[in-house]
Amino acid sequence: MSEIRSRSDEGAELLRQGRAIDAVEVLRQGVAAGEPGAADLLVRAYFDSGNWHAAADWLTKLVDQGHHEFAGRLGAALIGTGDLDTAEEALRYAMESGDHSAANDLAILLRDDGRTAEARQVLERAVAEGDPVAPANLVAFHLESNNLREAVDTAERYQDETRPDTIVALADVRAMQGRGDEAERLYQRAGVLGGERAHTAYGQFLLGVGDQTGAEREFRSAVEHGEQGWAATMGRFMVDAGRPDEAREFLQAGVDAGDQLAVELLEELDGVDPTDD
Repeated sequence: MSEIRSRSDEGAELLRQGRAIDAVEVLRQGVAAGEPGAADLLVRAYFDSGNWHAAADWLTKLVDQGHHEFAGRLGAALIGTGDLDTAEEALRYAMESGDHSAANDLAILLRDDGRTAEARQVLERAVAEGDPVAPANLVAFHLESNNLREAVDTAERYQDETRPDTIVALADVRAMQGRGDEAERLYQRAGVLGGERAHTAYGQFLLGVGDQTGAEREFRSAVEHGEQGWAATMGRFMVDAGRPDEAREFLQAGVDAGDQLAVELLEELDGVDPTDD
């Protein structure tokens, strides 16, 4: 007799397969049936499919019902819809409710709004409060601000192999310092440790030093590990390498999974004018 699977289990499997759009309806049924964990998975499905308006509507209901643990994700969804003022309110509320990870999205919002001093303060606060992602984001913030000295100091201070993204951040810094051999060792170590963007970052590094073969190897590893933006990264690489048919295959997979950047790159590849209605 075959085991009856819950909607949550079925939705989780669809998400693992990169079929976020298909997972949405299944998980909505799971939520309606009151299955444990279905609400969290539905949020992920909305995010993975890039359906920001649906995500914001669903998360607003949850937060209004007193589920404050969803406030940070509500802020992220609202950024996706373009409602930045309400997004900022939600993210600040999340931080006040103890969700230190919301600082990372808030810092990006503030930076993009030209409020760099506030963005830095938000990340520094998150670092001080122990958020595991904030140190790497603070390093990236310093690099984007062309403040290499602060980036070096931050990367060296917070490097921690239990937080592999800090090793990726240190590798980024070493690459900017011109210490390529050390950067390469760090990228490789971060990949072994499971850094969330280790293979993508290493691939970009190799591309920058002219190692096309090594870059492709790492980008393919990023695909295998499901690193964020893998479809667009691989698609762009294939386009630049003069391999449009292969690029289209990766980009279409990204489109099917709701990757907006993949949508834009595929339209570019197909000659669609982004200014056309």
